[in-house]
Amino acid sequence: MTPTRRRVRHGWQWGVSSAVAAVAAVLPLTAVAGTAPAAPGATVSVIVQERPGAADAPERAVARLGGTVDRQIPLISGFSAHIPSSAMVALRGTRGVRSVTVNQRVTLSSPIDGWEPDTDKGSTKNLVRLTGAKTYWAHGYDGRDIDVAVIDSGVAPVEGLDGPDKLIYGPDLSFDSQQDDLRHLDGYGHGTHMAGLIAGRDARGSRRSERFMGVAPGARIVSVKVADRTGAADVSQVIAGIDWVIQHRNTNGLNIRVLNLSFGTDGVQDYRIDPLAYAVEAAWRKGVVVVVSGGNAGFGSAKLNNPAYDPYVLAVGAQDPKGTGTVQDDEIPSWSSAGDGGRNPDLVAPGTSLVSLRVPGSAIDIAHPSARVGTTRFFRGSGTSQAAAVVSGAAALILDRRPWLNPDQVKAILTESAAPLPHASTTAQGAGGLDLHDAYRMRTPSAGEAAQHWEESAGTGSLDGARGTQRLVQDGVALDGERDIFGNVWDGVSWSTGLWNGTSWSGGAWNGVSWSGSSWSGVSWSGSSWSGSSWSGSSWSGSSWSGVSWSGSSWSGSSWSGSSWSGVSWSGSSWSGSSWSSAGWGD
Repeated sequence: MTPTRRRVRHGWQWGVSSAVAAVAAVLPLTAVAGTAPAAPGATVSVIVQERPGAADAPERAVARLGGTVDRQIPLISGFSAHIPSSAMVALRGTRGVRSVTVNQRVTLSSPIDGWEPDTDKGSTKNLVRLTGAKTYWAHGYDGRDIDVAVIDSGVAPVEGLDGPDKLIYGPDLSFDSQQDDLRHLDGYGHGTHMAGLIAGRDARGSRRSERFMGVAPGARIVSVKVADRTGAADVSQVIAGIDWVIQHRNTNGLNIRVLNLSFGTDGVQDYRIDPLAYAVEAAWRKGVVVVVSGGNAGFGSAKLNNPAYDPYVLAVGAQDPKGTGTVQDDEIPSWSSAGDGGRNPDLVAPGTSLVSLRVPGSAIDIAHPSARVGTTRFFRGSGTSQAAAVVSGAAALILDRRPWLNPDQVKAILTESAAPLPHASTTAQGAGGLDLHDAYRMRTPSAGEAAQHWEESAGTGSLDGARGTQRLVQDGVALDGERDIFGNVWDGVSWSTGLWNGTSWSGGAWNGVSWSGSSWSGVSWSGSSWSGSSWSGSSWSGSSWSGVSWSGSSWSGSSWSGSSWSGVSWSGSSWSGSSWSSAGWGD
């Protein structure tokens, strides 16, 4: 549908103080209301908030009453104006006017860690307003009882992810798993940033203060670590992680309904045989909503990255909402990968300059100090990675309200409620921008209406084809061909059968080798011990962590030094997150 002249994503009821505080972030407030009544004939500066469908009636009323409209404020679906003080009552009674508030100078809420989220367009506080997540919150749906698996570089339970029952550790399938002071933790910094956007929740202050809250602050994060402190990970580790999620999605009290995969390769193998595509499809068909970053320009082929190119999953591109509440000025950043016309992003979500949780001393923290926000806690990043995390939080909200939905139904709700961007192509935006306010109001599509009928992947293709050009290198030996990180032969037929039957993980072993505990059995593909591997790719789909430029430059983290991640300050015993023992996930 075509957006209205001033379509607003959110439709919640503002209080007076909320409306004024929001305006303070976008207007230079010079009119200060005094305590004494205005003199007869004097004008007063006001903020007018409109009701849905008001059209131009409030503006016409201002002119009819002898006032002037100063500036439109799409963020609150309203405008500022000067009116005669005697016209206040009449304007408040005008059709289409929700509220008329004197434009007073306000004091914003106290900063958090030296940073003011009220005035930062990339803050999660602004993010939940723009996406309409508050509509779900207002009705008591915040993602509680929904577990979101984050297959990434680990998640460090820093403040914002350290609340009771907020973080569960699945297996550590990364090279870091062999070191006690790195196991499960996030030495790279990417996974923690994603987890904060999905379900972060700042325990300081009241719920109403919303100091730092992800899209689904009541959801629980299940961390499945596959990338090490340099960002290094092979496709075989990612597939093993997806396989683990499928097999253990309901084990020991887990309720994994969403899988976030802010990852992609430039493999161009047909999805109908690709093993990575098969893994995400299998998770989808087993009832897990899989959200994948579409990829960033400058990396990969002309089409979406693997596995976002699989038509079953939710492929997410990035959107720049400009900090306003209207899609009229929204753009798709140049670095957000578009589709090829056959397979496009399903939708887009805010992914530009978003502020989330920082892991001090991590690879990206050291490599990009200009992206730090505040004193110690926050970090700014752009990419389809961040956009995917936002949509993962959105899926958790939808499932919290309607837990009986299958993944096709969740996808239908998200895409059919999306707001089309008037200045972006379909190949870049798919159905449009995430709009949770409209998603909340949508009727539930039946399973038959929402069902997807694409050809399914068999997963019997090449593991090396799934890698694309991405390679791990150890002692000068590249990991390539049909073998996993232990050098074991990959048999797509037997693996795909075992995955679907739930037998591929057995006793902590996957693909015939133990992946559990602190000591892996077997050797690496190079025949050496795990002394560290270099990484030639950029498949963790962040675009830029620079606080200055958002040009889409890639990052690899290969220069990160382990000396900044010491066992003393970052030991596993110091974290308060729950641990998922090898006994629980290895059987």
